[in-house]
Amino acid sequence: MNQPAENQPQQGTVSLAQSSPTVGTLRERDGALEWSGRQETVRIEPWGPDAVRVRARLGGPVVEGLPGALLDEAPATEASVKIEDGFGLLTVGALTVEVSTEGLLRFTRTDDGSELLTEERAHFWWPGPRLYTPVGNGYHRLEQRFAAYEGEKLFGLGQHQHGMLDQKGVVLDLVQRNAEVSIPVLTSSRGYTLLWNSPAIGRVELAGNGTRWVADSARQIDYWITAGHPADAQRRYSAVTGRTPMLPEWAAGFWQCKLRYRTQDELLDVAREYKRRGLPLDVIVCDFFHWTHLGEWKFDPAEWPDPAAMVRELDELGVKLVVSVWPSVSPLSENHDLMEQRGYFIGTQYGPMAHADWPDKEVASTVQVAFYDATNPEAREFMWSKVRDNYLMPYGIQSFWLDACEPEIKPGFQENLRYWAGPGLEVGNLYPRENARAFYEGMVAAGESEVVTLNRSAWAGSQRYGAALWSGDIGTDFATLRRQIAAGLNTALSGIPWWNTDIGGFHGGDPDDEVYREVMVRWFQFGALSPLMRLHGFRVPGMPLGPAMTGGPNEVWSYGHKAAAIMEKYLRLRERLKPYVLDVMRAAHEEGLPVMRPLFLEFPEDQATWSVDDAYLFGPDLLVAPVLTAGATARTAYLPAGARWTDAWTGETYEGGAAVTVDAPLDRIPLFLRDGARLPVAE
Repeated sequence: MNQPAENQPQQGTVSLAQSSPTVGTLRERDGALEWSGRQETVRIEPWGPDAVRVRARLGGPVVEGLPGALLDEAPATEASVKIEDGFGLLTVGALTVEVSTEGLLRFTRTDDGSELLTEERAHFWWPGPRLYTPVGNGYHRLEQRFAAYEGEKLFGLGQHQHGMLDQKGVVLDLVQRNAEVSIPVLTSSRGYTLLWNSPAIGRVELAGNGTRWVADSARQIDYWITAGHPADAQRRYSAVTGRTPMLPEWAAGFWQCKLRYRTQDELLDVAREYKRRGLPLDVIVCDFFHWTHLGEWKFDPAEWPDPAAMVRELDELGVKLVVSVWPSVSPLSENHDLMEQRGYFIGTQYGPMAHADWPDKEVASTVQVAFYDATNPEAREFMWSKVRDNYLMPYGIQSFWLDACEPEIKPGFQENLRYWAGPGLEVGNLYPRENARAFYEGMVAAGESEVVTLNRSAWAGSQRYGAALWSGDIGTDFATLRRQIAAGLNTALSGIPWWNTDIGGFHGGDPDDEVYREVMVRWFQFGALSPLMRLHGFRVPGMPLGPAMTGGPNEVWSYGHKAAAIMEKYLRLRERLKPYVLDVMRAAHEEGLPVMRPLFLEFPEDQATWSVDDAYLFGPDLLVAPVLTAGATARTAYLPAGARWTDAWTGETYEGGAAVTVDAPLDRIPLFLRDGARLPVAE
């Protein structure tokens, strides 16, 4: 079907204020709806139930095969295309897309025709809703504009430290930084979820007078949108970007970590002490500088003389070892020259292939390190071969901590970078996902069925490669703890179900300070009710950055008898809840539903839930209301309408639809069970 729109009756879609309106051509092509005019092509195609993918390009047809988040094949779905009177309609289940003669898109609910989202012109004269500003060689600074709506709330966009759950009004850079994780997917209270399917560096502006997505330099606009309640949208989004594997049972328990255990004996002594005290411990982490040189990806025998014996003893104790692997390579590394010659490093447009300065062993000052190019399949294979040969094969180490994987370049000029997948500005946000991919594909090729990596950064689709995300190097006070609730919930709505924080925060914290001990206890309670539970930090007294550094003690018993007793209580709570945690993890694996859920995910009809940013559901049945202020002994929490709630500690019941105030002494985090759910919270 091919109908020139200019030959069709108009429906008021051409603005008389324009001196020369674009009257384009609509056609059906391979089940998709295409509009073209003035050298621009816009293609709208079904992409899973209740969802479409939109691509737009100036200067020719859309380009296939560009880096993005969507899986290669769209889920099969029924759709219909209709073109008449110069107007196009594409209907996919609950979503209908209207395309005007001028090429403006409007997304509506199929059942009642009400508007979900519409493109909006920047100005009645110029430009339109899509702007292409040339930056050279076929690349453009791209802008995509949509209308703003009064009362709309917007969630997702990865993990950020601004502390806001509803991000309406926020301007965010689309770039990866420590503790700032860019995953460009938004869920709206209006009933749609939109993925900006581009790893380009840019920004998103969620203003009161419109929404604007910007890519600083790319070849085409690409986004995906689905209609439905947030839970349905999560199912749809995870189906097209990939679902997380099933979390292994060992990863659902307690992870012990600090910056840093410097030797094999130090690490083993901690694991032994947990077992001597009868405390649950599932994982212990070997942090950075355990290596010979950065980028050799192997133990330094001076500090780790017998890794085989260490792993064997840990296995006997029932403890998994997780090892830190950085993507950076020192010029002192035995791998550096070969990797440079083969083109395995991220390239640069100007200057040498050095991306940051970093300390290394056997040198008094910092050295200029390079980052391997995770977007290059051969570079991924080479790096993994070293990890496999130095950790997996000889010692059976199966899980890795992927630190500094933004990548942590300094200075952070993506304009200067050249990846295998494309220029830095076009593909820079892709790196952390492709780094996780190297380990996932390597482990699968080695015959391993359980893949868990702990990542400091992520992008859309990271979850399909077994990537867990933590909230980066953050502060150690109540204000920072408060911000992690929104960070975790927005991460959950961005498709990453495996998430955690450094319990107690990262930068500092004195184990002997009673003020900090209170922070630690409250954070530990929150950590026990997080998707992953991991104690980490750089405690006082710290040392300058370097190969010999370590921080103060950071074990459960390091915080005095009173705090230790409470923390032990929550270690045992986590153990009792493990079967429930694994059930919820299975829902993430099979359905794409997050573990840590905003209240509106389960109760979208209760309008009050859309504003609750200090509590959450842990799976469907447990409402968690962390204590987030110093000295608090009570907590007020909103209980959603449509359910009956039971205080998990006292047994008192409440009808939903109101806020309740409950006691919250230092040893208690308020927890509420939904509709008679039976979970072993109280001993």
